[in-house]
Formats: sequence, C-alpha cells, structure tokens
Amino acid sequence: MLDRLTGMQVFVRTAQQGSLSAAARQMKMSPAMATKHVDALEERLGIKLFHRTTRKLSLNESGRQYLEFCLRILPDIEETEAAVSSQRIDVVGTLRLSAPISFGVRYIAPLVPEFSAMYPGVTVDLGLNDRYVDLIDEGWDMTVRIGRLADSRLIARRLAPTKMVVAATPAYLDAHGRPRRVGDLLDYNCLSYSLSDATGAREWIFGTRNQLRVPIRGNFIANNGDALVAAALNGQGILYGPDFLIADHVAAGRLELLPLDQPAYDMAGIFAVYPPDRRPPAKVRAMVDFLADAFAGVPAWQVD
Repeated sequence: MLDRLTGMQVFVRTAQQGSLSAAARQMKMSPAMATKHVDALEERLGIKLFHRTTRKLSLNESGRQYLEFCLRILPDIEETEAAVSSQRIDVVGTLRLSAPISFGVRYIAPLVPEFSAMYPGVTVDLGLNDRYVDLIDEGWDMTVRIGRLADSRLIARRLAPTKMVVAATPAYLDAHGRPRRVGDLLDYNCLSYSLSDATGAREWIFGTRNQLRVPIRGNFIANNGDALVAAALNGQGILYGPDFLIADHVAAGRLELLPLDQPAYDMAGIFAVYPPDRRPPAKVRAMVDFLADAFAGVPAWQVD
C-alpha cells in the first residue's frame, strides 16, 4: 500500500504546480510513481480531484476543498513526524534568510550573534530587500514577511504582531495643524511607500476590513521605510507605516502619533515563511523556533 502522507504531499505539489511531472521532480520521484500516488489517493477517497486534459491538470471543486484541508493539517503532521523520527539532527550548513531592510537591520541582524552561539555549525546568509522575494525560484531557505501573505504554496508561522500608525514631528503638526479624520489627510503632505498598495502615492487604506481608500497627496515617495522616516523626522510631512519603524522615535518624542477616526490598515502580523518541504531542514526549523522565542510576548516596538 502506498504511503498516505506521501500521497497527500504529491497531491499538494501537483495542485500547486499544475503538473504531475513538476510535482515528481520536487518530490524526487518518477512521474509514474507520482501518478500512482494521486491515483491511489483518488481511489481511497472515492472521488476525482482534478480536471485532466492532454495539456494540464486543474483542480475540480472537490480537489480545491481537499487542498485546503491538506494545507491545514500537513504542517502539523510533518512537524510531529520530524520531532519523533529523530533524536537529534545536526543543525549545520548555510541558511539563506531574506528579510525586509528596515526590520532586518533593527530586529533580525542583532539576533544573529545569539543564534550563531547556539548553532555554530550554521552560517547565516542574511539578504535584506524590500521587494517581494520568491523563495522557491530564488533559492532562499526562508524569509521574514510583514503583512498579509498571498502565496498559499508556503508555510508560515506568526512571530509577532505589528500595526500601522500615522505620525509626524510635533513641529510639523504645530505648524500645519493636527488631522482628526482620515479625510483631513488630503490637506497635508503625505509621505508614501511605493511598494505597498496600503500606503501608495494617491491613496492610503484604512478601515476595519481594509475597505476605506482615502485620497492623499504629497511630494515624496520612497521604496524604503527608513527613507520615509528620515523625511518625517526632518519635518517634510506625515508618515503612515508599521510601528516597528518609529517606536523609538515616538518614545523619544521626535514623532507624535495621530489618532484618527478610522482604524489603520490591518497588517496581520510578522511571519517566518518557508517552502512546504515534507521535512524542513533542521537549520530552518532552528531559526524559525529561535525567532518565535525571541519575539514572544509584548514586542519591543509596541506603541500606544
């Protein structure tokens, strides 16, 4: 009898890739064996999971429902299996870790010495980039991502909360007045982050369900959060960004939070994200657990 867990994993890879041969390559098995696993799974379930043509496979409704189920339970099964199947797996090798620039400089890089002391056999290759990084295509072992996750192929573990805040220098607000409603922002110089739809050059997103698009205008757009913070600190305008960017400046009185009449954009959190391997490398599991422990509790960047 074919292994049920492997059958589920082959099914997930096939659904994600739209190809049995691509799934077979990822699983390091022959296309014939991958086909046997999918056929056995469909026979066991008593339903077909795919629409099949000569050119491609696509999920039918039953397949979509089963994919959602597999994506929910497979990480727990695989983690449990990995934990009990080996007393000790050496944590060694090069760990390619991607992170956003501002968060990586502030909160990831300072933790690396502690991680290295715990796992001297691991070399951490930290790549900082604010653009979207494709882990699988670009060969990263894992990434730290901030905000909502769009790629269902990946496994994510929430590390910490974060929230969006609106802020400016007290001097700027004394000179221009303090907005009370999101609609007032159109009367101010707004500093925009070009890599996020939530804080674009023409509108910012607010609301309990991220449904409120507020028109704004301003004379500075940047693709890096620290550049926007620098502009705000020099009195150029109002900043809308994650709390971890400005917590120290708020605590020191250099920036002032602006409580507006609508909730800020819901960031969902900060996540460790890695590819859906059947058994993630020990170095990846070690870093994910390490970061989860490091960021447990009230985050250092929390602002009121």
